[in-house]
Amino acid sequence: MSDEAAQEDPPVIESTPDGDTGAAAPELPKTQSEFFARAAEKVKSKFPTTPGVYLFHDSAGRVIYIGKAKNLRARAGSYFLAAAAADARTRDLVREAHDIECVECDSEVDAMLMEARLIKDIQPRFNKELRDDKSFPYLQITTHEDFPRVEITRTPKGSAAKLYGPFTSVYALRGALQVLQRIFKFRTCSLDIDEGDERWRWFRPCLLASIDQCTAPCNLRVSKEDYRRDIARLRTFLDGGKVKLLRELKGEMQQASAELRFEKAARLRDEINLLERLDERGDLEKDAQPEVFYVDPKKGLAGLQKVLKLPDPIRVIEGVDIAHLAGQETVASLVQFIDGLPFKPGYRRYRIREVQGIDDFASIREVVARRFKRLEETDQTFPDLLLVDGGKGQLSRAMQAFESLGIEPPTVISLAKKEELVYRPGESEPLRLSRNAFALRLLQYVRDESHRFAQHYHHLLRRKRTLGE
Repeated sequence: MSDEAAQEDPPVIESTPDGDTGAAAPELPKTQSEFFARAAEKVKSKFPTTPGVYLFHDSAGRVIYIGKAKNLRARAGSYFLAAAAADARTRDLVREAHDIECVECDSEVDAMLMEARLIKDIQPRFNKELRDDKSFPYLQITTHEDFPRVEITRTPKGSAAKLYGPFTSVYALRGALQVLQRIFKFRTCSLDIDEGDERWRWFRPCLLASIDQCTAPCNLRVSKEDYRRDIARLRTFLDGGKVKLLRELKGEMQQASAELRFEKAARLRDEINLLERLDERGDLEKDAQPEVFYVDPKKGLAGLQKVLKLPDPIRVIEGVDIAHLAGQETVASLVQFIDGLPFKPGYRRYRIREVQGIDDFASIREVVARRFKRLEETDQTFPDLLLVDGGKGQLSRAMQAFESLGIEPPTVISLAKKEELVYRPGESEPLRLSRNAFALRLLQYVRDESHRFAQHYHHLLRRKRTLGE
C-alpha cells in the first residue's frame, strides 16, 4: 500500500479558507450564509497554523463535531468553501453549525489524543454520522501480563486491558504509535513473556531492540518493575498529563544524577528531550504504517514457518527488489516487516554502484552483500527471512553474496512473479503454494511493498536528473 493511503478522517475539501474550488453549491439560508462569512473570517484571522482540534457548535451551543488538524487554519477553513456545502459528506454538518472554536496542541500526536478524549467524553452527533460502519480503532495496553503489550485493535478486550480511544484514523494512530515507541520503548509483539521463566534469557529479540525502540523484555533485558514504570509513564502521557510527566522525569533525572547513576540519568534526559521535541518528530503520515493488511499476519507467519519447515517462529522479514529504466538510475529497495506488518524505520534505499547497464542478477548480489556486510560489521541481528524478488537466478546471486562475505545466511527464498513460485537454495523444485494460502499472501505483500518502494526511489532520482530538482 502506498504512503498516500486514504485517511479515515471525515472528508473535507483541502484548500485554503479563501480558495476557489470551482464547485457550485446550493444557495444557503441567510442565517447560514452569515455563519459562513463570520466563521471563515474567524478562522482566517484567529486560528493558528499549528496542530490542534476544532469544534463545531450548533445554535444551542452544543458540540456537534470535533476534528483534529495538523494546520488548524487550513483544515477548519476548508469547511467554509462552496464545495463543503454541496458535498453530501459535509453538507448537513455545515448547515447545522453556528460557531467554531479551536484548541491548540503542542504536536500532531497531542491533537490526535485530545480529539479521541473529547469525542469519547462529548460524543458529538456528526462524529458518528460522518464515519462508515467499521468499528473504531483503539489503543490497547494489556494489564494482566508481567510486561504489558501496546497494540492497536478494533475488537477491544472487555477486561484485563486499558483502552484509549476510539480514534478516527487507524492510519494516523499507527504513526503516533511509532513516535511514542521511540520515547517509551514498549513492546508491540504478541509474545507471552513470564519474568520467572529463565528460558526467555536465550530468546533472540527482534530488530526493535537493536534500534533502541524496545527494551527487549523478551530477552529479560529489563526488569518487570522498570518496564511497568515505562508503561505508567506512557499512560500518564496518554491521559493528557504531559506537563506532569515532564516534571516527574526531571525530578527522577536530578535524583539519579545526585546518586551518581549517570546511565539512568542520561536515559531520562533523552526521554525528556524527545517529549519536549515531540512536535518536531515528523509527519504522522510519514511515520504511519500501511493501514490495511488483507490477511491475518499471524496466520501468514505461522503458515510460512510450516511450509518452509523452520524450527523457530518467523518475526522479522526483509525483502529486496531492483528498479531501473533501460539500465539508467538502477536502484534497490529493502523493506522490513516485523510480526507480519511493515516497519518503515527499517526501510533502506540503495543506488547500485558496481553494475553497469541492465543486470538484475548482479544488482541483487550487490545490495545483499552491502546490507549484510553492514549488519555483520555493526553486530546487528539478521532477519529471520530474506525474500528476493525473482526466480532461481536472483536467488543464486543472493546466496553468492553470502559466500563471498563468508557469512552464514538467514533463511533466504525468492518469489517469482508470474506463477508465484517459491524457490529455496539447494532445492531443484519450487514450492507451489495455494493462491489463497496465508503464507503466500504475506510473501506477496512483502514483495509488492519492496517493489513499490524501489519504484518510488527510482522515480525520485529520474525526476531529479530530468528536471534538475
